[in-house]
Amino acid sequence: MIVVVIAGVLAAIALPSYKNHVVRGSRAAAQTELLELASLQERIYLNSNAYTANVATAYNGNATTGGLGKSGAKTSDGKYDITLTGVGQTYTLSAKPVAGKTQEGDGCLTIQENGLRLWHQNNDTCAAAAPSAWK
Repeated sequence: MIVVVIAGVLAAIALPSYKNHVVRGSRAAAQTELLELASLQERIYLNSNAYTANVATAYNGNATTGGLGKSGAKTSDGKYDITLTGVGQTYTLSAKPVAGKTQEGDGCLTIQENGLRLWHQNNDTCAAAAPSAWK
């Protein structure tokens, strides 16, 4: 009986810590993907003097006919939806947690053409009044 109680206590401590680790790891992976997409945006800008408006269209280096080549507009692990707003001379790439996944409630991530990287902690809609820098 004592062994069962000890196992229960250990599980109660370990599971939340593990879940927190998984959430942080998925957030870091989404940040990496946003940085890769921002890098593609800069390559497109160098070729076309404008940023593309398409996330899912195949990358060809052109702002008007090409995109960032992100099929399905989701991160590789499917835990974030990738959106792109503001085209031409500015853009904002956003990663919003998918409802029902482990990231739900963790907050939205954004990166802009000027390098500004924000985490709308605990706000999945990117509408936090005072977002913080990426962690």
